[in-house]
Amino acid sequence: MDTRVHGPIPPELAQAIADDALTLAALHDRELTSDLIAALRESDFPMNLGLLPRTPEQRDCWQQMQQAVCALPDPITAAQLDDLAAEYAAIYLTGAYQSSPYESVWTDDEHLMCQASMFTLRRKYADAGLVVANWRSRPDDHFIFQLLFIAHLAQQARSDQDWKAMADFIDQHLLSWYPKFVGLIAQRSQNQFYVMLNLLTAAWAQSLRTVLAA
Repeated sequence: MDTRVHGPIPPELAQAIADDALTLAALHDRELTSDLIAALRESDFPMNLGLLPRTPEQRDCWQQMQQAVCALPDPITAAQLDDLAAEYAAIYLTGAYQSSPYESVWTDDEHLMCQASMFTLRRKYADAGLVVANWRSRPDDHFIFQLLFIAHLAQQARSDQDWKAMADFIDQHLLSWYPKFVGLIAQRSQNQFYVMLNLLTAAWAQSLRTVLAA
């Protein structure tokens, strides 16, 4: 899809933005399975995303993500899936790389979870009629919920003001801290798939922000 925008964002691009955000959130949401790996290959991920790369650096990121998908074992064994699950836990669950997927940890002076950012986001979600289920196991300021909220905003957008609200949300939340998380993961993890998935997600968010600025 051509993502050059010189006027109001058309409905098909709005839906593409929502679909992309949902896809990326789903990939970060849980461990890889053999079926999911097969689906990524079949869809030529990430070349199937609605937002295409806009800069040489982003194009390189898309290509490296594609290579990371191709590099996954085929067929994949149970032991290899276990290794991927362990890496998933290290990045998203246990803090093994000392990098948190929660905004509060990056914005709180003492780097604690469930602080002001979480409550700010909870209010934003509530204003849109949304609520995070089981927030005690995954608080509201996890970047997955921010991606899901972007998808919701794209689906509901009807005016320039709606798109400006999305741009403000991206500036004030996702892009204000998530690239720092990604940078540490890229430095400390040796897993090509998860490193590139996070780099891709950050690059996609920046590409979206550029579209909104246009």
